Amino acid sequence: MSADVDDRPVTDPASPDPMPDNSLGGIFRAYLAKLKGGEVGSLPAVLGLIALVVVFSALRPEQFTNSFNFANLIGQSAGVTVLAMGLVFVLLLGEIDLSAGFAGGTCAGVLGVFLTRQEWPLLPALVAALLTGAVIGLLIGLLVARLGIPSFVVTLAAFLGLQGVLLTMIGEGGTIPYRNDFINGLNNSNLPVWLGWTLGIVCIVGYAASTYVTDARRRAKNLTVQPILLWALKTGLLTVVVLAVVGYLSVERSRNPALTSLKGVPVSLLVIVGLLIVLTFMLTRTAWGRHVYAVGGNAEAARRAGINVFRVRLSCFILCSTMAAVAGIMIASRTNSVNPSTGGETTLLYAVGAAVIGGTSLFGGKGRVIDAVIGGTVVAVIDNGMGLLDQPQGTVWMVTGLVLLVAASVDAISRRRASATGHV
Repeated sequence: MSADVDDRPVTDPASPDPMPDNSLGGIFRAYLAKLKGGEVGSLPAVLGLIALVVVFSALRPEQFTNSFNFANLIGQSAGVTVLAMGLVFVLLLGEIDLSAGFAGGTCAGVLGVFLTRQEWPLLPALVAALLTGAVIGLLIGLLVARLGIPSFVVTLAAFLGLQGVLLTMIGEGGTIPYRNDFINGLNNSNLPVWLGWTLGIVCIVGYAASTYVTDARRRAKNLTVQPILLWALKTGLLTVVVLAVVGYLSVERSRNPALTSLKGVPVSLLVIVGLLIVLTFMLTRTAWGRHVYAVGGNAEAARRAGINVFRVRLSCFILCSTMAAVAGIMIASRTNSVNPSTGGETTLLYAVGAAVIGGTSLFGGKGRVIDAVIGGTVVAVIDNGMGLLDQPQGTVWMVTGLVLLVAASVDAISRRRASATGHV
């Protein structure tokens, strides 16, 4: 069973452990030991992302590395990334949701119908779309968790059914335009430069303060805790990344600034970061989150420990479909409309691939929400970079499939390694 937090005391009077080496070398050796034990996490995805960026930057330096393409890449990947965030919770259970893509499209269609055709106010229409996602997840969860039907079968049926619902709702070949500035701005607008810098600094300070306070409380209770040096390194790395991203996105990237100014952090990035913070808190700082890992690691052991396995499974499917609703709205916002293919085509495949490539295990019990963000970025970089190289779509799909296969292989090998070394 996977667990993110080790609550064992630092010292054991019966068999005291040696003092941990908290130097930089000791931290590095401890990390290498984790890698050898099969705990690779998102490292392969991060290394792959760096390699892809280097290759595309070398082949198309003026096109790939400019700030306009960087902001465009964020918008292109936003819907898939949000969808992958929701799928992480289902994958943690060792389940799958094949209907998530069209669930998002159906919810986006509901929003379009109420907002445009029925002329509802924004808030009720948005609530109706999110509730539609929650109801879809509820029905899927009941069939899987209560009746015991395999999630593959249930969600495949939902995939077909929701595709039909969306087609019936919109009409074959039809579209529903979004005429709301807030919805259209979710995946097209930018924050004011000053607000981007403010939120970036708040993000850095918030992470540093929350992690430091958490470590201090654990240290006071004589529980295992990361060395202060490691905390400082993580905070420093986050600071560099956030300031670099905000700074790069704050420069003028319009081809004709006199006509239209384009600068500032995209609103879609704010949505992704906000969801990342909230969902990570739910998964790592709540009893429910610990129960999700427990059920995914060993459902029978979790049941014997008093965990309500049915409720955990049901809640994960509800959360997944609700996140699919948000993803569907983000995808439709990109084109200012919803059509029968919204959430279809390769959307689901890319989302599942993003979660797995980022480090979430297909076998359950191992994964983080940030895996979806890292994997989504890898998928987006492949699609974007190959497009700049004028490669046919078939080549893009083959490369993405190969990357997914490698990620799944790394997951299987690391789990076997962890089992052999007793790290599970």
